[in-house]
Amino acid sequence: MDKHRHFVIHKPFGYVSQFVHNENKRKNKKLLGELHEFPEGTMAIGRLDKDSEGLLLLTTDGKVSEKVRSKKIEKEYYIQIDGEITDTAMEELKTGVKISLNGKKYLTLPCNVKRLEPIPTFEQRTKKIRDERHGVTSWISIILTEGKFRQVRKMSAAVGYPTLRLIRVRIGDILLNKMKSGEVVEVNNFNLPT
Repeated sequence: MDKHRHFVIHKPFGYVSQFVHNENKRKNKKLLGELHEFPEGTMAIGRLDKDSEGLLLLTTDGKVSEKVRSKKIEKEYYIQIDGEITDTAMEELKTGVKISLNGKKYLTLPCNVKRLEPIPTFEQRTKKIRDERHGVTSWISIILTEGKFRQVRKMSAAVGYPTLRLIRVRIGDILLNKMKSGEVVEVNNFNLPT
């Protein structure tokens, strides 16, 4: 049997975390396969929605995928939010907020949240984010061990600060660092804790 292959990518804004269209309509979505020629059987580990950017791991090994998605592995997100976040809202995020999942209320697990100062610098994305004329924004870091559907966006909205930009910067010890948007790097393994 062939050796499994693993990739680290910086998913650009506007791409979906899949390789084939699974809908009858809207087949004009940008897919990961447009960024690089991946081997057959490659899968995204976890997902980033179309409007999210940043670190995404791909593998041909389902066991590695299961390990990364476990609650043992931290995922860190930098998010730009609408408004200047209060200490109260930060505390709510840390202790857990109720979000909607599949029509039911779900209380998120406690997580680490901090303000990002200085403000992080990333490449400008293809769709411009509103500017200062529309009000102040702030950047925070959220570190989770879970990854529910659109969780980070739902969490920030639940405390009154909608997400304007979301970039995953870390999965376990793997960092986005200075990878360019759309960049793909093949690695031997992901060096995950056992």
